[in-house]
Amino acid sequence: MSERPQPLKAVNRLFEGKEPWQIVTMTASSVLALVWAHSLYNAQEPVTVRLRKEFFRWLRSVPIVRRKIEEKMAEINSDFRKDVTKRLAGVTVRRELPESGLDAERVLEEVRDHVALGSYDWQGGAVSGAVYHVTKEISQVACDAYSLTAYTNPLHADVFPGINKMEAEVVRMAVNLFHGDDECCGTVTTGGTESIIMACKAFRDLAYSKGITNPQIIVPSTVHSAFDKAAQYLGLSVKTIPVNQDTMTVDVEKVKKAIGRRTCLIVGSAPNYPYGTMDDIIALSDVAVEYEVPLHVDACLGGFVAAFMPDAGHHVPVFDFRLPGVASMSADTHKYGFAPKGTSVVLYRKPEYRHHQYTVTTEWPGGVYGSPTVNGSRAGGLIAACWATMMFIGKKRYVQMTDEVVNTARYIENEVRKIPGLFVFGKPATSVIAFGSKQFDIFKMAEHLHKKGWSLNALQFPSGIHICVTHAHTQGGVADRFLADVRDAAKTCLKDCNAPVEGKMAIYGVAQEISDRSLVSDITKYFIDSMYYLPREEDETTTKDNSTSH
Repeated sequence: MSERPQPLKAVNRLFEGKEPWQIVTMTASSVLALVWAHSLYNAQEPVTVRLRKEFFRWLRSVPIVRRKIEEKMAEINSDFRKDVTKRLAGVTVRRELPESGLDAERVLEEVRDHVALGSYDWQGGAVSGAVYHVTKEISQVACDAYSLTAYTNPLHADVFPGINKMEAEVVRMAVNLFHGDDECCGTVTTGGTESIIMACKAFRDLAYSKGITNPQIIVPSTVHSAFDKAAQYLGLSVKTIPVNQDTMTVDVEKVKKAIGRRTCLIVGSAPNYPYGTMDDIIALSDVAVEYEVPLHVDACLGGFVAAFMPDAGHHVPVFDFRLPGVASMSADTHKYGFAPKGTSVVLYRKPEYRHHQYTVTTEWPGGVYGSPTVNGSRAGGLIAACWATMMFIGKKRYVQMTDEVVNTARYIENEVRKIPGLFVFGKPATSVIAFGSKQFDIFKMAEHLHKKGWSLNALQFPSGIHICVTHAHTQGGVADRFLADVRDAAKTCLKDCNAPVEGKMAIYGVAQEISDRSLVSDITKYFIDSMYYLPREEDETTTKDNSTSH
């Protein structure tokens, strides 16, 4: 008889002289310990995060704490509703279908009234991002195309083959702009968030096909929050990598160290939303090739600027399919592609990746069902409007408009750098300029600019504000008016550095200081609720009374 292997001898010695119940107990404990260790390793959130959440969950269960939180949340919810009531003061609120339909002229009149609501002159360039051009002839072409195709649905390829053709052409034009080869492919989606979700879904399923049951994505801390949304929807875990505080770009060495067996995707931004800086996509591509992991380049915000910058005479680092590690990209046609809201593209280096994006059901009584994106039925009108916009503008005009946007952004950046009390985060790559202050509360400055009619984006960790320069800002006098107001606001803040922040900007400062992030989440949910709130007449009367009393 052959001698037992050494590991078995060790096990036998461990259990030698033990009672049966002791052997059972030791075995069960060992199994439970292994299961616990496995769950820790495979968890979607780090242990520290889960412990912190558990602590605050316990704290909120304490009656006196719970009561105080509920009182404050009720007050915040009420304030959000009062804001809505003020914004909609004097406007007819409809809760029921009209008994008889309104005539077309009345309907259009009410639509115009609704578009005119709001306190910002978005057509005059007073808004950061949001509206990327105000050129009437481009809008007219897009709207005419949409009106002709509003009721089409590319899900029915045999009924609307022309819509499918237009989508395929939008994808191919985008592939060529980002230097993809004939193998490169993609789809049109409803926006950057869906493009990102689709890319995460594709590489999650690719990981599944390789036997990875608990995939993880590795992202910079500045990556768009749509990746967190994708992780929540798709059951992915997220490893977040810090950025260099000087350059505001991801630490590539830390990305490399974070890669492991579970990694299904690494991500870089070109550029990122908060600070407008571009991660080192060339270095990330090298990492992707070395470790054989896919790299997704999120170019949703500035992709259609960066693609035309070289032809417009502006330098931009290589960030696209020319780099061998780039497996996929997302870019929004409804931003600097100047198409109407509701279209984006997600692109892949090869069809195999796109196949994992698809959803196919083969056993449904309604037949075999296949869908390329989240939606089944899709708005053919939006695809047609996007196609028409790209056809109408053409490459030459895209280059011209890009030049105008980038020149305006560089002008604003250079002038902001000269303003006492302010600094610019990193080196803006395309059209976003983010700035902060070490001498006063930057949100106080944002409050001053808000009062002057500017809608800017607030940033946290670290605190800052940014302006996303669009073609609307290239209109005569807009950039100079903005800079004059920034200079004036900075001067005021420097004079009174300790003045408290008021209004909605105060929320951003306070939110960063709340350790229990679930409270910030709850506040945000109440704010989203307020977007669906319809005030009643008594609410408007109460708001007026409160305003009078103050």
